[in-house]
Amino acid sequence: AEVHERHRHRYEVNPEYVAAFEKAGLRFTGRSTDGKRMEITELKSEHPFFIGVQYHPEFKSRPMRPHPIFLGFMRASSKREVPKLSDPTKFKKLELDPTEK
Repeated sequence: AEVHERHRHRYEVNPEYVAAFEKAGLRFTGRSTDGKRMEITELKSEHPFFIGVQYHPEFKSRPMRPHPIFLGFMRASSKREVPKLSDPTKFKKLELDPTEK
């Protein structure tokens, strides 16, 4: 499938390392039309949602029509149990050095 998204490249993946990254579990699931630039990367792990993109999904997102990336994040987040905070009185007070500027 072909995807059209607004973006610019600030980061590149050295093609010499792609195979090593993929062997370690990082998947490059979207590439430029010439196949030379990695556009989308995902990590299959115990983490419920790990994706990186070169484009700007916020440009195609609307309040009642979120971009699929955001919708996927919200769905993954909604399946997680929110941990309860421990007793706040047990938190240590942060002591700042007044001489530091």
